[in-house]
Amino acid sequence: MKTIELIIAGRVQKVGFRACVRHIATNLGVTGEVENLPDGRVRVLATGESVILEKFVSMLYGCPRAIIRDIETHNYVGTAFPDFSIKRASN
Repeated sequence: MKTIELIIAGRVQKVGFRACVRHIATNLGVTGEVENLPDGRVRVLATGESVILEKFVSMLYGCPRAIIRDIETHNYVGTAFPDFSIKRASN
């Protein structure tokens, strides 16, 4: 199992993108979390098999209404998540 961090830029907030990310992750058996960042980007932590994570990242481009301009991918310390959750912004 491997954990990656994704920083996704584009029109990815207020378009249902986080729910789409969770839906894709759940269908693929990927665990982790997704959250909006204050600068308008979205951060994803995802844990799964390497080949599944590659498929997960490629499927993100299919989220309706979202326009992904860039995805930065970083290896992350292996983290076990119970499921895939949407983190709400703390105001």
